[in-house]
Amino acid sequence: MYTELQNINCKPEIFTEYTALELWNDTYTSERMLGYHLNKDIDVSSRKHGFIAESVEWIARRFELGAGRSVCDFGSAVGLYTTALARTGARVCGIDFSERSVAYARNEAREAGLSIEYHCMNYLDFTGSGEYDLITMIMCDYSALSPLQRRKLLKIFYESLKPGAEVLLDVYSLAAFAQVAEGAYYARNQLDGFWSAGDYYAFVNTFRYAAEEVGLDKYTIVEPERVRTIYNWLQYFSVESLSAEVAESGFEIAGVYGDVAGHRYSDTSSEFAVILKKV
Repeated sequence: MYTELQNINCKPEIFTEYTALELWNDTYTSERMLGYHLNKDIDVSSRKHGFIAESVEWIARRFELGAGRSVCDFGSAVGLYTTALARTGARVCGIDFSERSVAYARNEAREAGLSIEYHCMNYLDFTGSGEYDLITMIMCDYSALSPLQRRKLLKIFYESLKPGAEVLLDVYSLAAFAQVAEGAYYARNQLDGFWSAGDYYAFVNTFRYAAEEVGLDKYTIVEPERVRTIYNWLQYFSVESLSAEVAESGFEIAGVYGDVAGHRYSDTSSEFAVILKKV
């Protein structure tokens, strides 16, 4: 038992484990995540729906979306953004690796009479063909990737965009990283039974990697018949560190905002949004 507890509370090497695919495609947890997406009043898997409406209005205006324009949403989930963006008349594509989420999004598009192209796949495996005027990546998904994954993603962005086209994404800030504190606790059926339909114990460890400005929430789920571990990595950025990172892949920051609804940027906010221009 002591050795098992040591392993549970062990701080892993940075970015050595990646379990997003398991989280989003597990039969039970993917259904719970779907419920979070569709809850209009919480910021968990998706933004509150009122914010999404404000955000889409700003995106459509800022990027002049309409007929003849094309948009690809990386991490499109249940299609809350893609569905709304398609109503502008733009050609819209969504990419997500959650089979449940993509099935829901396709059904919503069909019922709304919208022609939206969806790819059920890991967006790190997407092949770009230089056809898009705009790429969106919302809900700070970029922060959940390792440096190697982010370099690969930026290359995909670059190859998917027309010359001079743009990317809109949001990330977690260093102000948020300052609030990350290491700690550990356990709870029975933590998060109101989120992890399993049956009885379980969840051990939750938060680790801080100060030099790399990375945080990790490590969930060890102990059920009667199995033990599994979920790793939620988050990279935190300043405008300067993000600018230096994207410049290596042929982008420059063309705008900095407080969020993807175009609000004013503040260095005390927990996140910020940027527009990257292909140069």
